[in-house]
Amino acid sequence: MYIALNIQTDFEINSLTDLPKLKILMENLNMRINKSQLARELNVDRRTIEKYLNGFTPKKTKNKTSKFDKFYGVISLLLSKESKQVFYYKRVLWQYLKDNHGLDCAASSFRRYIQSKPEFQSYFSEGKRTNPTPSSIRYETPPGEQAQLDWKENLRYETKDGEIVYINVAVLLLSFSRFRTFYMSISKSQSVLFSFLTEAFEAIGGVPKKIMTDNMATIMDDARTKHFKGKVNKRFAQFAEDFGFKVHPCIAGRPRTKGKIESPMKYLDEIYAYQGKLSLEELHKYVQQLGERINNSYHQGTGKIPILALKREKNLLLPLPRQQIRDSYRINHTLVKVNSSNMVSYKSNQYSVPAEYRGKTVGLQAYDDQLFIYYNTELIVQHKISHQKINYKEEHYKDELSRALPYYPDIDELAKKNLEAIGDVYKNE
Repeated sequence: MYIALNIQTDFEINSLTDLPKLKILMENLNMRINKSQLARELNVDRRTIEKYLNGFTPKKTKNKTSKFDKFYGVISLLLSKESKQVFYYKRVLWQYLKDNHGLDCAASSFRRYIQSKPEFQSYFSEGKRTNPTPSSIRYETPPGEQAQLDWKENLRYETKDGEIVYINVAVLLLSFSRFRTFYMSISKSQSVLFSFLTEAFEAIGGVPKKIMTDNMATIMDDARTKHFKGKVNKRFAQFAEDFGFKVHPCIAGRPRTKGKIESPMKYLDEIYAYQGKLSLEELHKYVQQLGERINNSYHQGTGKIPILALKREKNLLLPLPRQQIRDSYRINHTLVKVNSSNMVSYKSNQYSVPAEYRGKTVGLQAYDDQLFIYYNTELIVQHKISHQKINYKEEHYKDELSRALPYYPDIDELAKKNLEAIGDVYKNE
């Protein structure tokens, strides 16, 4: 059998990747390859020619190691459903990794990394608000002119001991410098607000001429509306007069009027990143450190560093009222020692605390007709201020009695009878 083949023998070599095809062709033609000539024409080493002829195929992309790769496991754990910690924004996760795991990069680089990982990006995409943001007119105020006041309210927090507490953080922000002071509290009472503002004014070294606020009940008896100027309650009006500032409530339903403070309140969402990690005392310290970090950071909107801008604003604030006036609004924190009967003394009357605090030093704060007893920053008991000499919480007395009489058959009944007798003996005439 005779077969005629029309074989194309013209072959152009343009790159190293053409060499495997050349080898197959030359072997079929039983011809030798001039490797030295190919090396000269392609401007590479002869050994490189040999490597490609033997089938070497370069990878299309290089496997570059990312500096974020070593944090992959930590991020996966933090964003997992099993984690108690909550990260509302990528910036919060970035800050947490910086503070606790040694991450060293720009926030923008970290955001790009998260966006490149669908398993991480989905955590931040789920449930995102899509409501359009209403427009608002930007305005600035001169130094010393205005401060804005607000609360971050009812933050549910689980301590590292598993206790669930609801905390509130008051924020006062100077509009010019953007310098802010934070105060964490269990209560949002008017007495707490007075004490916070007094300490905030002392910290910044003066009083702004005007305080802008929403229609919180501790300030307004009647809310300001589009057609009604509102009514400031008497106690707060007196406080404002004593310190020399004017109260400027926002129109109800328009929080963006005080947008300088509304937007930065998001910083306080970092608290959720420490769910289950801190005691109340440690959380209090963290809130203060957060304020210091923000005050020492560059502000994107103004181009200023708040703590440096405060120096210029400080000189234009109103002077503080005399010490006697300031002290009248301050909640005093008195340290006392728990006696052998698990009681503390306040204004010659005694109040019970849990048995485990016997012999320890605790702090007392009295306001709103209530006595708050703290161990460090942990609120351990709250009593209504009374004129009776002896004031027991029933659970405290039962606990003490059960320790003294561990085998008594009915501690509850005995405690009830004894407390009634104590009440009769120490009842005021």
